[in-house]
Amino acid sequence: MSKTEISKVAVAAAILVVTTVAVLIWKGLNLAWLRPKKHEAYLKRQGLSGTPFTFLVGDALKEASMVDQAKSRPISLTDDYTPRVMPMILQTVKDHGKTSYMWLGPAASVIVTKPEHIKEVLNRNYDFPKPPMHPIVELFASGVAVYEGEKWSKHRKIINPSFHLEKLKIMIPAFYESCIEMISKWESLVSEQGSSNEIDVWPYLQDVTSDVISRTAFGSSYEEGKRIFELQEEQGQRVLKALKLAFIPGLRFLPTKNNMRMKQIDKEVRSRLGDTIKKRQRAMEAGEAPKNDLLGILLESNYGDHGMSTKDVVEECRLFHFAGQETTADLLVWTMIMLSHHKKWQDQAREEILQVIGENNKPNFDALSRLKIMSMILNEVLRLYPPGILLGRTIEKETKLGEDMTLPGGAQVVIPVLMVHRDPELWGEDVHEFKPERFADGISKATKNQVSFLPFGWGPRFCPGQNFALMEAKMALVLILRKFSFELSPSYTHAPHTVLTLHPQFGAPLIFHML
Repeated sequence: MSKTEISKVAVAAAILVVTTVAVLIWKGLNLAWLRPKKHEAYLKRQGLSGTPFTFLVGDALKEASMVDQAKSRPISLTDDYTPRVMPMILQTVKDHGKTSYMWLGPAASVIVTKPEHIKEVLNRNYDFPKPPMHPIVELFASGVAVYEGEKWSKHRKIINPSFHLEKLKIMIPAFYESCIEMISKWESLVSEQGSSNEIDVWPYLQDVTSDVISRTAFGSSYEEGKRIFELQEEQGQRVLKALKLAFIPGLRFLPTKNNMRMKQIDKEVRSRLGDTIKKRQRAMEAGEAPKNDLLGILLESNYGDHGMSTKDVVEECRLFHFAGQETTADLLVWTMIMLSHHKKWQDQAREEILQVIGENNKPNFDALSRLKIMSMILNEVLRLYPPGILLGRTIEKETKLGEDMTLPGGAQVVIPVLMVHRDPELWGEDVHEFKPERFADGISKATKNQVSFLPFGWGPRFCPGQNFALMEAKMALVLILRKFSFELSPSYTHAPHTVLTLHPQFGAPLIFHML
């Protein structure tokens, strides 16, 4: 090759490098500054107000700082804890109005709190789909809760029969067995000290809801699935940690200690679930009839042309592990904390249980369904302490919302469930008080037929496990209230915080008394 030819190749290579670098710089600048500023101007033209965009990070750093500050301040049981778990959204709404915007990294997030807007967003699930799952979150859970379009529709159709009332009736004995084992442990702990003792109920409630999922999803006891639950718990905390820095491009690819451990956990969980699935498949191939549990229903679907792949089944099992265990454990712990503080309602619930079910009778589905006071209490706890404190949707193309607002493609919609549940304009000035009587005539009357009660979502994508969670919680509370009265321990510290769902940060130590 001549010097002239070498020179031409070198120039061509240099131009290619410069062009590639220029394109990458342009894309980076567009993502980190130009597109957000364009969206900011667009939203202002719609009459919306919000926080000014900060290069690349948006409000992420400010929000992290506000959360740290809020967590450093103690609160009492009667305080509104919203500033502790979503301070940035709360401040944005106070400063800029009920429909305003903030920035999750470089993405504009339109905050929607009006019931008519919430109804429209959650009903139009094809216009407002769930945001694309961040690859970090996929290391924790996927499945029907995050799928879109045809895949969501197919999985939902296959899974829904698992939660029909007929199936729930079959699951009641599994609920009973799991709860009785927990009650026996508590009886031993209390009797060791005479007639009363302090117990931190939070780890026990996590265990019992895990046990219920193992029995009803996989037909096995908690011990068999314990390792999966431990891994998923750790994974949830690591994913949350990673998401705080997710706005930094490429960070998830670096071999950090957290990233490496998340990948290890993901691999082990998939392997363990895969082994469970293969074991069941072999039994079915040998002629064993499909079992009436979630895994049986999912695997039975595989024998048609429109069933799930084994990989899909793993994802749905992993999701059910998380969603089924977390939401019910959250509901139970906050209910016990509320009943410890509001002894009048604890006494009323116990009295109703004795009237409807009796002192020693085994609770069945019909009896649990007749517990009206219990239903009122659970709904009020779900209002004050919803497991998921916000719902997110995305906007793929320019989309109209309401009569006079259009949102830009690429923006997101955030529905702050907790703030909607605690809005005095929707619920009255006593909104922060624990008053189960507001649900005495049902949810429709309590909400004045507005879309303002969202513990399990709303619309086509509401949580299919809603009745499962409520029936399991009722079973646990019936058995607990018949054996014990309980009150808050002096060592209890009220500190709700989010680890994907709403947890008591320092546990839930209660003083138990045998009845």
